[in-house]
Parts: sequence; C-alpha cells; structure tokens
Amino acid sequence: QVQLVESGGGLVQPGGSLTLSCVASGIPFDAYYIGWFRQAPGKEREGVSYIGTITGDTIIAESVKGRFTVSRDDAKKTAYLHMNSLKPEDTAVYYCAADRLARYLYPTYSYWGHGTQVTVSS
Repeated sequence: QVQLVESGGGLVQPGGSLTLSCVASGIPFDAYYIGWFRQAPGKEREGVSYIGTITGDTIIAESVKGRFTVSRDDAKKTAYLHMNSLKPEDTAVYYCAADRLARYLYPTYSYWGHGTQVTVSS
C-alpha cells in the first residue's frame, strides 16, 4: 500500500519560513518523481515544485521562485519543500505527489498525500 504523509505545516507570520516533509512508503522512493502542489479555498490546485530522480533536477513555479526550494533524501524516503519569505497568498493546503513518470507541475501524479495546512497571517 502506497502512502505519502506530509507534515510541517502550521501558522506562520508573513516573512517567516517553514519546511514541509513528505514521507513515502510502499514505493521504491528513489525511482519516483515528486511534485508539490497547493490548493487555496476556491482555487484550482497549483503545481509549486518538482524534483526528479537520479540527478534531482528541479522545477519551481514562477509564483514562488526565489522563495521556495525542493529537495529529497532517498535514504529517508522523504521529500522536502523549503519555504521562505512566506506571504499571505501562500496560504493553502500543500500536497506532495509521486509518480514513476515525470509529471512536472501537472496534477496527474499517481499517488497523493492528504495534505498539510499552511497559513500565513499576522
């Protein structure tokens, strides 16, 4: 059974930082491409970042470029989304996703976590 479990969300003030984690089980993690997405109330799910296998190539959405980075630790079967200089418009539920194929920022991944809430507010 495949499971992706996100953690690390919470309430943070504007300008603050958070690191989200996504722990995988039931898949050969090092062979899977990982995406991070977010969805705010009333909005469509948005691709935030992507990290590939082997070379670990990354894609960061324009909306968060320069503030967010993505990384992975295959030994721990964990992917990370590092978020800095957070803004109120970053408030959303953040999801990680995994697939055998490179889905980049398209929400067509095979496996999804249940999400973690990030709220940016003073």
